Formats: sequence, structure tokens, C-alpha cells
Amino acid sequence: MRTRVSSIHLRCGSLVSLALLLSAALPVTVAAATLDDVMAMQNPPSLGAHTLLTQSEGDGSSPAVTSTLHTQESGSSLLVLVAGHADNDGAPTDNYGNTWKRVGEPVTYNGYDGRFNARAYIAIDAHGGKRHAVQVEKAGSPNGEITIPFVEIVHAGRLQDVAQNYPTPGVAARAANKLARAWQGVVGSPDTTNTMLTSGTVTTTGPATLVAVWLGDAYIYSMSAVPGDGFKVIDSYLHLPPNSGVQAAVAVKQVPAAGTYSVTWNGTPAQGAILWLFAFQAP
Repeated sequence: MRTRVSSIHLRCGSLVSLALLLSAALPVTVAAATLDDVMAMQNPPSLGAHTLLTQSEGDGSSPAVTSTLHTQESGSSLLVLVAGHADNDGAPTDNYGNTWKRVGEPVTYNGYDGRFNARAYIAIDAHGGKRHAVQVEKAGSPNGEITIPFVEIVHAGRLQDVAQNYPTPGVAARAANKLARAWQGVVGSPDTTNTMLTSGTVTTTGPATLVAVWLGDAYIYSMSAVPGDGFKVIDSYLHLPPNSGVQAAVAVKQVPAAGTYSVTWNGTPAQGAILWLFAFQAP
């Protein structure tokens, strides 16, 4: 183990030495860019601590408080989403005094007369540490359902790009799903209809951590939401109690270089979903 650590330190030191040598031979602007690139290679953004708070309908409480995490003292970006009753419109707060900025506008769920929405918030270059928790005051419906993903991205000093969209099954797909459900009801089979929903695209300028969020909108209690394109689910709430809740899945992908990315979710049974895709990069 000691030999391995020493070799890592040696490689890192060699990279910095190389950058310093280049700085002596190159123009100032080029040398600075070279050193920045080397440091970014040493500390690319990556997934940190994460959790998912869920409260079911009628069994909620205010404030809604996540489980505690051990986050980095500095250098991380934090992502929180709040999905549930629209009258619980408070912004998140945390026990490290971070400033939370909303990303875009609230997105209202289809089919519920405007009673439910979802919102996204970030804290860049956040303070953190042991027993880090986020909470949301529920002023309007304190016992109502709510789902709150809380994700840390370490070595991430900026939100490089974000995409938000709300795809739903098309007319032909809805007709086919209706017929399939009718037949499955006759023969007593479970609903096996499915929908492929694709997020918007994000563009990165270097290594990045991509965080994708799926928030389904149908009045169902058990489902699947499987991302493609190399994304892996880290937290989900897809099997709900009889009193219902806000379904969600969170997935992450590390990308090593600049590019344009999206994610397609395969959901069963078929339904629409509010989708977000965030791209976090080093400062």
C-alpha cells in the first residue's frame, strides 16, 4: 500500500513539474492553460455522497429532512430536487449555511390540476462536513407526499450545462398502450406497456459528472425506470405504498472529455416523466 501511494504522489508531482517546465518555455497564457489542464486531470469531478428522502401522502411531516451525509468540507457542488405538493414551495436549506439557487422554473405535473410540481436547486462550491442534511419547510401541505434527492458532486466548481424537458407518449403510443392494457385486463396480466423517454442534451468542455433525474407522472404504484447510454441508477423510489408518493430515479454517468450527451429512460408501465440532466465540471 505504501509503495502504491508513493507512486501516485510521484506521478502527480511529475505532472506538476512538467507543467512548470512548460510554463518557463511557453507564453504566459498558454502556460497557465497547461497548468490548469494538469490540475483538472488530477481532480476530475465525480459522484460524492447522496441520499433520497421520500414521504408518502398523508404520512408526511414538516420540515422534511433528509438523512445525514458526510460531504466534503469544500470544493463540492450540491444538487437537490423537490417534488410534491406545489403549495410546499419553500427552497431547501441545510445545516452548513449554503446558498441554494433554483435552476430554471418549477415544472408542473400533467393531470393533477396544478397541485404538484418539481423544482431543482444547486449550491456551488458548497460548505460541507459530517452529518450534512437538507430540509424543506412544508407550509402548504405538511403531511403531503414529497421526494427529495440530495446529491454531492466532488471537485465540481460549476454547473456547465443543464437540460430539462417533459416528454410523454405520443398519440399512436397512447392508443397502443390503451389496447394493450385492455387485453391484459381481460387475461389478468400485469401492465407491461413501456415508454422510451429521452432527455434534452448537455454539452461539456471537459471531464464531467452527469446527473440524470426521472420523475414519472402516472397514478401507479409499482414501476421500473431504466436509463440507457451508460447511466447507472444511484437512488430510486419506484415501489410506492398504497397511500401513494412521488416516484423518482436518479442516475449518474462519468464522461472523460468534452462532448454532447443525453439519456433515454425505458419506463414500465408507460407514462410521461419530468426529466432533468445536469453536467457538473471542475472550476
